[in-house]
Amino acid sequence: MAEDSSSSQSFLKRHWEGYKEFWGERFSFLDNYSRFIKRDKPLPSWSDSDVEEFIASDPLHGPTLRTAREAAKISAVGGIIGAVSTAGVTWKYSRSLHGTALSLGAGAVFGWTFGQEVANHWLQLYRLDTMAAQVKFMEWWQNKVEGQ
Repeated sequence: MAEDSSSSQSFLKRHWEGYKEFWGERFSFLDNYSRFIKRDKPLPSWSDSDVEEFIASDPLHGPTLRTAREAAKISAVGGIIGAVSTAGVTWKYSRSLHGTALSLGAGAVFGWTFGQEVANHWLQLYRLDTMAAQVKFMEWWQNKVEGQ
């Protein structure tokens, strides 16, 4: 009986390790940001002028970061339009406060997603490495803050 207990623990442990490895591969992009997130002292917030300074100083990653910021604005507008329109329709036909709140949240998510897809095609983000530009900005900001 003791052997069954130890073998089942090892089975569960092996299963858990496989699960972590599986999802670790799919979310490996999070490793790019871990050195900025898992710090003893967090980086201070930056302003729009700091971002514009980086865009002007980096001819390779600057335009990509500007395009990614434009895409985020388009996504936000899509989220607002989706939230307001679905909540408005729900309120018009049901007068249900909880249904309106749920449709507001769902509409925001759907609108944000639709806006992101529109921005992806309109601005051709699939051709750009936006993650590399964001990581370069974070490195630049870290160096600027630390005075290097």
